[in-house]
Amino acid sequence: MEKTGKVYFVGAGPGDPGLLTVRGRECLAGAEVIVCDRLLDPRMVGMFPPEAEAIWAGGALREHTLTDEEIGEMVVRKVREGKTVVRLKGGDPFVFGGGGEEVEAVAAAGIPFEIVPGITAAVAVPAYAGIPVTHRGLGESVAIVVGHEVSSRGSAVNWSKLATAADTLVFLMVVENLPQIVETLAENGLGRDTLAAIIGKGTSPQQVTITATIGTIVEQARKAGISPPAVLVVGKVVALRKKLSWFEGLNPRGRQKC
Repeated sequence: MEKTGKVYFVGAGPGDPGLLTVRGRECLAGAEVIVCDRLLDPRMVGMFPPEAEAIWAGGALREHTLTDEEIGEMVVRKVREGKTVVRLKGGDPFVFGGGGEEVEAVAAAGIPFEIVPGITAAVAVPAYAGIPVTHRGLGESVAIVVGHEVSSRGSAVNWSKLATAADTLVFLMVVENLPQIVETLAENGLGRDTLAAIIGKGTSPQQVTITATIGTIVEQARKAGISPPAVLVVGKVVALRKKLSWFEGLNPRGRQKC
């Protein structure tokens, strides 16, 4: 009987390999082909089966770069060859990871698939910086925004409502557009003295967190040399970092087992 392939869309989490879900590990263990995002933490490669074919599918940091359309075509082709494919995406596939679009393409081709949610950087990265995105009395609501949507003109984001709609604002993929993000927030009613934190390379041993206000965060991030990937948190919950910071400076090899 001809072997039937399948594709698993697996959220790899925000970086720390220990945050990959149990189901995600199971899928990786049975993978014959693994299609990876470029920002995948290199430590996760150690979880790949030695015989699996690894394909680096996105971004300029790898030699093998594919467009979204090419990724979809390649995944469909591998599954039709009878292969078990894991599409390994950073964070959660459905939180600004383009997972919905990729799953649509696979579904349209009649390919069997499973979606394995991952821990989104929008929650995990602030947590590793000692910042809960919600907290009684400080943050009763939270909004998650992609950093690419900045301009208040022609943007899909309604900035006039967003700026004051939630107690905590979390922006993903912010480094390139950080000045525009904070300026647009200020122009739409958010005080320049509002607390803010930017976290670079969150959950990795290289994690760096800078706290300031939206009026000063751009200069502070520049001085600290924050580079992608980075998460911006805006709101009163940032103040909790002074009491709850735990990860930075911790020797990963010295972390006790649960």
